[in-house]
Amino acid sequence: MKTLKDMLAEARQVVPEEGPAEVARRLAAGEKVVVIDVRDPDEYRDGHLEAATNISRGFLEFRVGSAVSDPTTPVVLYCQTGLRSMLAAKALKDLGYSTVINLQGGYQKWVQSGMPVIREVPMTQDQIQRYSRHFLLPQVGDKGQKKLLRSKVLLIGAGGLGSPTAFYLAAAGVGTLGLMDGDTVDITNLQRQILHTTADIGKPKVESGTRTLKALNPDVNVISLPMRITVDNVMEIIRDYDLIVDGSDNFETRYLVNDACFLAGKTNVHGSIFQFEGMATVFAPNQGPCYRCLYPTPPPPGLVPS
Repeated sequence: MKTLKDMLAEARQVVPEEGPAEVARRLAAGEKVVVIDVRDPDEYRDGHLEAATNISRGFLEFRVGSAVSDPTTPVVLYCQTGLRSMLAAKALKDLGYSTVINLQGGYQKWVQSGMPVIREVPMTQDQIQRYSRHFLLPQVGDKGQKKLLRSKVLLIGAGGLGSPTAFYLAAAGVGTLGLMDGDTVDITNLQRQILHTTADIGKPKVESGTRTLKALNPDVNVISLPMRITVDNVMEIIRDYDLIVDGSDNFETRYLVNDACFLAGKTNVHGSIFQFEGMATVFAPNQGPCYRCLYPTPPPPGLVPS
């Protein structure tokens, strides 16, 4: 009769292990890898890897097909200390999954290594109703909505580009929106800048913008930043956000935001518009060119209208 020690030794002969740094590198590189947490749901809710899908060990063989449709797809399994997941990995190997990896030391070692974790906050009944249409979309679903609620987006500019962007991000349930603009509302803004109303003329744009967004979705934490972004404040301001949306209307700000995002490793979603023409571009550091790569120098002053 095999003992637990015998079963683990047998599993280690066919299942490779990778430490937290190696698994984190795979995820950061965007490798096509499925991460499965084989702990019980209560353990999962207390903290888990962001990329992980929870399938308890007792249900793994029955439900793994819903998470991994192609048996050649690399799979990383983990439990609390790496023992349950080692045995689970061996079971997947026996089922024909060709590349199964055990997270060495499990969730415990991942946390001790200082890697990021997610702790689930149950959605309220109002949130479940508000975002119910997202749950029907496989690209979002329950997991995606929770990620949106944890997300932090900085919007630079609350004008023609920033207004609809902020409005839709708030509606979608992005948890924290930083709204940055040093201007006040002018009557000429109102035919396109939907965050503001006639009653807001003369008031700071971030004030009326914050009020509109909170009225649309009280869940959203709106951080009002009534200032312009400068070389002195840019790095500190963008530090705490996951994504930067540049809706500025001048080249000085565009180059400044681009350079700061590159240095900080932040993805910069850039937009610009003139009359009926517009452009939207995503600049992800080390995954493609940046704004300055495409446009090394700004045009001469006065050549391009804002």
